[in-house]
Amino acid sequence: MRHSRSILLILSGLLLFSCHNKGKVPEDNNASSAKKLREKYSVLLGVSPKDVENMKLYAFIDDWYGTPYKYSGKTKNGIDCSGFAAVLMKEVYNKTATPPCSKMFEQCEVLGTKALEEGDLVFFKIEGNKISHVGIYLMNNRFVHASTSKGVIISSLEENYYKKYFHKGGRLK
Repeated sequence: MRHSRSILLILSGLLLFSCHNKGKVPEDNNASSAKKLREKYSVLLGVSPKDVENMKLYAFIDDWYGTPYKYSGKTKNGIDCSGFAAVLMKEVYNKTATPPCSKMFEQCEVLGTKALEEGDLVFFKIEGNKISHVGIYLMNNRFVHASTSKGVIISSLEENYYKKYFHKGGRLK
């Protein structure tokens, strides 16, 4: 009887601990997540999945996508365009971009649209003659930004609205 109890106790312990998740993600899940991100963002950017290479960037965007706009916000509860650009530049590229967007523009080497590369900033003059909006260039004329009406989204520089107000691109010095 004592032997049966010991075996039962050992089996119960094994069962209990075998069901315990150690919090480790199998490597296959990481590869699967990267593949899903590539597929998702290739559609949003209008490119082939193999062109979506900077997984740190797209994981960051995915984490923030849909975050609502909030003037002067800097958290996932709400963020503005320059706050989002500053956080992305720091987290993804380890570069400092100081808000507001007009100050960010001063920190950049000025670029035209044809010279834009992933991670460059795109600036807009929506409110008169001053720089009032910023986004981060991705590829294929697409950029990510915190829109006042839709929060963090990806838009195209070819959309009439953004064509009308686009000012310049910039690369942080």
